[in-house]
Amino acid sequence: MKRLTFAVLGLFLSTSFAAADPIYGLWQTIPDDNGNFGHINVQDCDGTICGILVKSFDAAGKSVESENIGKSIIWNMKAKGSGKYGGGKIWAPDRDKTYASKLVLEGDMLKVSGCVFVICRDGGTWMRVK
Repeated sequence: MKRLTFAVLGLFLSTSFAAADPIYGLWQTIPDDNGNFGHINVQDCDGTICGILVKSFDAAGKSVESENIGKSIIWNMKAKGSGKYGGGKIWAPDRDKTYASKLVLEGDMLKVSGCVFVICRDGGTWMRVK
């Protein structure tokens, strides 16, 4: 009976890890209009992809306190296949704007872009934090 329990548990765990999206993990943004950048933890949030700001840095790369730590930066993003994601929003704290956004995952790089009405912004390429 113990072997069956461990076998079922092993199958469950391997299925759970296999289902993890490759976009999940910690990402470093590019510097914003103020020269600051952050670390975004991208994860599953009730079946969609979200990202929370977990750490902020100044232009010199020094860790700084920020009122935005813990806030959602990405939400409602969905995998579209072939490393492409869309249908979600990204909030840019430097401009306090929320963009309808697209993400493209290429290895350890995440290309970010978004639009508010007809005004679009290239969010640059975020790098995976290892």
